[in-house]
Amino acid sequence: MKKAFVTKKGAKRVRHGHLWIYKSDVQKVEATGGDAVAVYDEAKNFVGQAFYSDSSEIALRIFTTRDEPVDKEFWRTKILDAARRRRPPKAENQPSGADARRLIYSEGDLIPSLIVDDYNGIFVVQTLAQGTEKLKQTFVEILREEFSPAAIVERNDVKVRQRENLPLAAGVLYGEVPDETIIEQDGVKFFVAPLAGQKTGSFLDQRENHGAVRDYAFGRALDCFTFNGGFALNLARVCERVRAIDISEDAINLARRNAELNKIENIEFETANAFDALRDLEKAGEKFDTIVLDPPAFVKTRAALKSAVRGYKEINLRALKLLNKGGVLVTCSCSFHFSEEIFLQTIEEAARDAKRRVQLVEKRMQAADHPILVGMPETYYLKCFILRVVE
Repeated sequence: MKKAFVTKKGAKRVRHGHLWIYKSDVQKVEATGGDAVAVYDEAKNFVGQAFYSDSSEIALRIFTTRDEPVDKEFWRTKILDAARRRRPPKAENQPSGADARRLIYSEGDLIPSLIVDDYNGIFVVQTLAQGTEKLKQTFVEILREEFSPAAIVERNDVKVRQRENLPLAAGVLYGEVPDETIIEQDGVKFFVAPLAGQKTGSFLDQRENHGAVRDYAFGRALDCFTFNGGFALNLARVCERVRAIDISEDAINLARRNAELNKIENIEFETANAFDALRDLEKAGEKFDTIVLDPPAFVKTRAALKSAVRGYKEINLRALKLLNKGGVLVTCSCSFHFSEEIFLQTIEEAARDAKRRVQLVEKRMQAADHPILVGMPETYYLKCFILRVVE
């Protein structure tokens, strides 16, 4: 196997549980981009095996710390191990059935930069670094052999691939793929377009949070940044009326179709900028019993954190002012750089400025099929807090 030599700092990072070694900690590489390499420290002690990237700041992505053969059977075992850790779709012992799930969550499953989502037998694959791109056909073969999916598509049309000097692409890798399919999540049906929807077709990481709101929501509800109606459709099951807002007309049209699919009639959909809508609702003296805030990632880099904090504070401040006493706020962030500590501090400041006292009722995160790797904080990105206004 080809070799890479890293600094003491880079080796220590891996030995403490992280899977990335940055370009600044790489001393020498005897490989080309996309190769699997054996990694050694300055004293020539073995560190692990990794994918090498010749263009990204993340130069090495560790996939094993063992000195073992890496072949197709190695990757088959990795993929099968990841699958065994998931609850099977529609399991009898699973209280809330789902026929869509994340089968492989990249670093969280020790297969860096590989994503595989299963939409009721249609697999959507992302190979987000040079190493997984080079093995794409191998992964497709293993998925076909082990799971017999109806089809496999790639959604490699994401900007992160540009950092790897990889082309953007979306297309069918195996089988025939319909323009749309229908999935069911906790009793709610959704249209999914595997080749056209956001991310890999839907937001599977929020599935468990979508269902959790039913335990708290009541009365008149407002869902901001609704996208496909994930929260709104669940709110509608327990609330009298729901108002759902998104800036994208396409998203609102999809959410409306999902409501029709589920025969839900107590949702009012609106195409609007959520920031403007929240201010307008406050000026109009509107009040709600339940509000959900699920914005897109405001923080893409550490440099953007300061301005993002202002954005998160603004929407949470407005929402708290709109809630009746006893009302529930479900507020989310999918920004890794916006940590749980900063998020809670921002909510505290928003509550103080809104002159409201709130209880933190429950802290939630991304769905269990997006596991967090201890030692690698980047795998923990989705925070979902459920709060109640007590006065």
